[in-house]
Amino acid sequence: MKAAWRIAGISVAVLAALLVLLLVIIATFDWNRAKPWLTEKVSAATGREFVIDGDLSVDWRPPPETRGWQRFVPWPHLRANDVKLGNPEWADSGPWMLTAPRVDLSLNLPRLLGRQIVVEQLRLAEPQLVFEKQGEQRRNWQFTPKEPAGKDSGWRFSLERLAVASGNVRYVEKEKKTDLAVRLDTRNDGSLRWQAGGRYNAEKLEGQGTAGSLLALRTAGVRYPLDAELRIGDTRIEAKGSVTDPADPSALDIRLKLLGASMADLFPLSGLLLPDTPKFSTEGRVVGKLQPGQLDLRYENFSGKVGDSDIGGTLHYRQQEPRPVLRGEVVSKRLRLVDLGRLIGSGDDGRKQPGDIAQPKGRVLPVSPFKTDRWDKMDVQVRFTGQRIIRREALPIENLDTRIAMQAGVLTLDPLRFGIAGGRLTGEVRIDGRSDPARGSLQLQARGLSLAKLFPKVGDAPASIGTLAARAQLKVRGNSVAALLGTADGEMSAVVNRGSVSKFVLEAAGLNIASAAIARMFGDRQIPVNCLIADLEVKQGIAKPRVFLLDSPDATIRVTGAINLQGERYDLTIHPDSKGVRLLSLRSPLYVRGSFENPDVGIDKRMVAMKAGAAALLGAAAAPIAGLLALINPGEDDESPCTALLGKGRQ
Repeated sequence: MKAAWRIAGISVAVLAALLVLLLVIIATFDWNRAKPWLTEKVSAATGREFVIDGDLSVDWRPPPETRGWQRFVPWPHLRANDVKLGNPEWADSGPWMLTAPRVDLSLNLPRLLGRQIVVEQLRLAEPQLVFEKQGEQRRNWQFTPKEPAGKDSGWRFSLERLAVASGNVRYVEKEKKTDLAVRLDTRNDGSLRWQAGGRYNAEKLEGQGTAGSLLALRTAGVRYPLDAELRIGDTRIEAKGSVTDPADPSALDIRLKLLGASMADLFPLSGLLLPDTPKFSTEGRVVGKLQPGQLDLRYENFSGKVGDSDIGGTLHYRQQEPRPVLRGEVVSKRLRLVDLGRLIGSGDDGRKQPGDIAQPKGRVLPVSPFKTDRWDKMDVQVRFTGQRIIRREALPIENLDTRIAMQAGVLTLDPLRFGIAGGRLTGEVRIDGRSDPARGSLQLQARGLSLAKLFPKVGDAPASIGTLAARAQLKVRGNSVAALLGTADGEMSAVVNRGSVSKFVLEAAGLNIASAAIARMFGDRQIPVNCLIADLEVKQGIAKPRVFLLDSPDATIRVTGAINLQGERYDLTIHPDSKGVRLLSLRSPLYVRGSFENPDVGIDKRMVAMKAGAAALLGAAAAPIAGLLALINPGEDDESPCTALLGKGRQ
């Protein structure tokens, strides 16, 4: 037994001596001698050039986050100075992906024995780090082993965690015209402060903010705090909140504020298909899930302004095949009609976007093209409500309610409902952006519009009485409002029953041609209107009256000619048939010539009063007049004067 104990003691002493000797050798060994072997193996495992120009030292530490017997096995912890890691051959950002004056890394020893270089944690001090992406397949942070011809090196490389104490990080994506530089600085509490600059989607980007400690990234389920301020082109973004598991993001909870020149500017930044608008600002909460290929986000209870109109609501964005979809509801309690101008290319804020065309001098209809190339990038199902629409404050259109749908490049507004002047305007608009030029249709019908509300009092004089009914059915094609109307085919009709109007009121409403004609014929006074019926045929953007009659106590008036929507010109003749000799100005017809912007109304001196009167009611066709009957809706005990006027038209 004594001999056995003696042998055991000697064995332990020898092992201890060998361990001490090994530790002494490790502590005194010049690890720089191992640099050639290490650089060769890392180069083979990464497929990149790897260089250590400075000293290399090694110490042994317990492995991070291990359990069981492995936590008692020390792992090598390397410190290397002046380290460089090359870029792949296809990279355009320079020869080096990484340059750093000091690198600390922990190697997984058991897997090293299996010819795998597994870096459990890589900590960089003042690095210059470049991430570059080309297309969907090329990323310089993905490593491919370098294999000798006809032989597999057998070495593999993987990086588990990356920590940057302070340094510069650059991100390059040539296809998206993106080149960003971010400066990272670690504060005393371990959190990060960052500053960014460069270009994103060809737009100038500047930003700054803070983030949580890099060490927190190692903890599963952590809510990682973020605080950011970014300016991208004319858009400013403020975000404050958290990301769950930022190393593998699973959830987002951010208070987001957006300010910009137009909502359309968000498309190249986010892929969201939003309309062209005046200056806007919104603020709300973004929550959702961040699963790869299944982004699901909600912009909840946001509020803000577009131009001088308020907006609010909730939008839900979901990434899915074949296209992402945006659903939700947007409400405006006070919507100024002028703030909708940029949606149809008629904004007057002087701001131009890529693809905009300058409005030609003398043209009224907007020529700026719709961005139909974007319409197939996302589907949209949004209900929009304008509880009160303001037009010059004194002329309110009461409300708007519509469902906006974009499906595979086809835009529809259905139903489109306006409450206006005590009545309703309803219809449907459809534009197919898949064809070039776009093709579409428009169907509108107005019922019960009160002229007294449509043209309210001016001064102390009542503007108008009576009601208006109208309808329009048009087929159109083109990539702008001007092009759509310039190619329109279809018909338009209207009936005014027992009305009253004055030149002064028409001028206030912006109806310059009508006001000039009224002034020529009647002077500036209130004119009773027994009935006005109009039925126009539209072909290739030319609107010609099939029937256009106005009956007043003083005269019966017929309008002939054409309105050229494509050339934006008038060619109309007004034939008055006087009912009294006191209206001397009615003895000659009036002409309406010129452009939409500068119409010219004058007396046709070539025709005499008798000829004008004799021709007053000629040319009215029975079929279109019969179609106008649907717009006349007299009360139970009240016969419309338009019925009698239609009878004259049949004669």
